[in-house]
Amino acid sequence: MTGTENGGTDTTGAGTRRRGRPPRTESAGTRDRILVAAREEFAERGYEKTSVRAIAKAAGVDSALVHHYFGTKDQIFEAAISVAFAPALNAPAAIADGPPDGVGERLTRFIFGVWENPTTRKPLLAIVRSAVNNEAAATVFRRLIATQLLRKIAGQLDLPDAELRAELAAAQLIGCAMLRYVIRVEPLASADLEQIVRRVAPVVQGHLTGP
Repeated sequence: MTGTENGGTDTTGAGTRRRGRPPRTESAGTRDRILVAAREEFAERGYEKTSVRAIAKAAGVDSALVHHYFGTKDQIFEAAISVAFAPALNAPAAIADGPPDGVGERLTRFIFGVWENPTTRKPLLAIVRSAVNNEAAATVFRRLIATQLLRKIAGQLDLPDAELRAELAAAQLIGCAMLRYVIRVEPLASADLEQIVRRVAPVVQGHLTGP
């Protein structure tokens, strides 16, 4: 006889983690917990050394649940960096607030402001390092930059080659950020921010609105 036939309680499966979809009441919290764990794992280990299993373990769920919410490792990475990169994605709104002849300085100050903030710098460093070291991560990063940042900036430029102008401006700013914050080349790494803005902003302005 089983325990239930004797009037006892059937404990089959009790204390074990259920696989697959969680109850609806747990869904939102579980997804957020996985996303936080993914951001932390990618920031700490980079793209190549982070596995779906490690993300699942950090979030306290099984791997199948991570795949259920986010799909492949690339998709998890994109979701994680979209949140981490969100402050930089506000650049189009920042540059729209003011006259056209000051757009280069506004964009330069905004981007360097994001990098100067320790809270936003750490996840950005993880994103850039992952993109430099892994082609899959680089593909995700390029797609995010192109669709969420450059095209929006280009949309504000009433010029026939707006996308190229936006890309050249971004290349100038990302290149400077790489040397200052990632590779830490001196004297750029220790230079006063105002000095950098004075030299870089006119170049960015030229890319965006020059002849």
